[in-house]
Amino acid sequence: MEFEPDRPRWQQIADVLRMRITAGEYPPKYLVSEVRLVQEFGVARDTIRKAVRQLREEGLIYTVPNLGSFVSPPGEVRPTES
Repeated sequence: MEFEPDRPRWQQIADVLRMRITAGEYPPKYLVSEVRLVQEFGVARDTIRKAVRQLREEGLIYTVPNLGSFVSPPGEVRPTES
């Protein structure tokens, strides 16, 4: 992926992941592996974590401690309260 220089990479990655989720490329309960995303996008793990955190705040992803992050089922998509 070629990144835009004027936007943080984590935001651009979050946009790509959001698009994949809404397009159905990542079905509900699909495991979003940080390691695989680091390799795919060629960025640091912290960058991926920021992107995943953004999607979690939007309610598109949920995290299970010690298991990872998963795509939320459509009926369960709701923003996380701050």
